[in-house]
Amino acid sequence: MLYLRDLWRRHRRKVLVTAGVLGSGYLLYKLYDAHKRRLIDLERQLANERENDEFIKAQMQLHFENIQRVADTTTLPHAMPYLSCRIAEDLNLSHLMERLVKGKDQPNSLSSSEKLELWDRLKILSFTRMVVSIWAVTILSLYIRVQVNILGRHLYIDTARGLGSSYLLEEADLIDRDDQQKFLASADFLANHGLPKLISSMQTAATEVLKAKQLRDFFNTAILHETIMQILDVFLSMGSPHHWVDCLMPEDPRLYKLAKTSSDETNPPEFTKFDQLMVETREVLSSAEFSNVVELSLKAVAKALVEEKGFQSGGGNLTNGMPLARLLPRIAQICPTLVEEPSKNQFIQIIQSVPEVGLFFTLLYSNMSAS
Repeated sequence: MLYLRDLWRRHRRKVLVTAGVLGSGYLLYKLYDAHKRRLIDLERQLANERENDEFIKAQMQLHFENIQRVADTTTLPHAMPYLSCRIAEDLNLSHLMERLVKGKDQPNSLSSSEKLELWDRLKILSFTRMVVSIWAVTILSLYIRVQVNILGRHLYIDTARGLGSSYLLEEADLIDRDDQQKFLASADFLANHGLPKLISSMQTAATEVLKAKQLRDFFNTAILHETIMQILDVFLSMGSPHHWVDCLMPEDPRLYKLAKTSSDETNPPEFTKFDQLMVETREVLSSAEFSNVVELSLKAVAKALVEEKGFQSGGGNLTNGMPLARLLPRIAQICPTLVEEPSKNQFIQIIQSVPEVGLFFTLLYSNMSAS
């Protein structure tokens, strides 16, 4: 017993130090093990989030492709025939053509001044209808695609929010079906309300560009293309920037409701989800990026139009050139093809094939800086 006490006295310090080292080592091991477990759990959580984000991105890409097809196969086919009918009604050239034919068959039925006036009206209205049709098919096809991409993204985020992906941004309340239908129905605004203003402005632009053009003037493919683009440039430069947006959609609801709020502060009007969608759409349409897409699309359609076989066949062709008087009947014949139903409309396919158009809508759907 004395031996053990003596041994403890001599080695107590060493034993205590050893025990302390062993205890500290064990504590450090436990801390390291707990930290390692937390890191493993965090890595597993991050991996799950990455996998979830990749799934969301893949689903969004699939949804993006689906809503482009919705625009092509459902929304645009609904809107285009009605617009085509309205353009044909408001810019009907048949009465002018009939009077000129009658004047040719019965020379005494029209005086020289009446013939010149009819030819001048036919010249202006033929180009007006052609350029209105070019602008309408281009803008309507782009506008509807803007609509379905904005709405499609909102609806997808509303549906996918439950997955809790960090890839999705926070959004407002769900869009009810009435607001969806009302928003998509606004594609008919051009045909129902905006067309008279569009025709009037385009006719003014056509009159300005064509005032120096005589019936005997020589027109070929290059001159016709240049004339079309000049009319479009004059039209787009008229009035305030993006004035043409008012032909395409109702006034900005923020302006109307701001005015109403200032006059009735006790009952301010509600800013609905439909209003939000329309504001987003107007902002996109008023952006520099969209203006660039419109310009490229108009050029592509105009180029394809002047190369259309209707201009290149028959007695003489546009490549070799012809007098303006012989060109006008061909313009009247070819205008309806510009606003044909989408399944038969090569010009809509041309717009969709412009690379910048596809990129613009990819960015728009991704909610990047396309607006």
